[in-house]
Amino acid sequence: MSKMNEIQMTIQSLRECAAVIADTADYLAQAFSCETEVKEEPKQEKSLKLEDVRAVLADKSRSGKTAKVKALIATFGADKLSDIDPNSYVELMKKAEVL
Repeated sequence: MSKMNEIQMTIQSLRECAAVIADTADYLAQAFSCETEVKEEPKQEKSLKLEDVRAVLADKSRSGKTAKVKALIATFGADKLSDIDPNSYVELMKKAEVL
């Protein structure tokens, strides 16, 4: 057998092995994806603390959006951040992201 023929056969064998590995990886990903999704569903949203929200709003304020931050706080019926109900922090953070 010529050297070139041996190389071609080796290349073909490697391609077949790669295809088997790819199929196995796809199978495993499919098999375990359902289990992962079930575990993630009961996960509740992380509760935010005043310090977390304050840090984000302070960063927005430092970037020149002080007036928008104050207006956002006012939409929650408050004059200052600490007057806002902690249950509203998630909504507040979502609105702050678009500032």
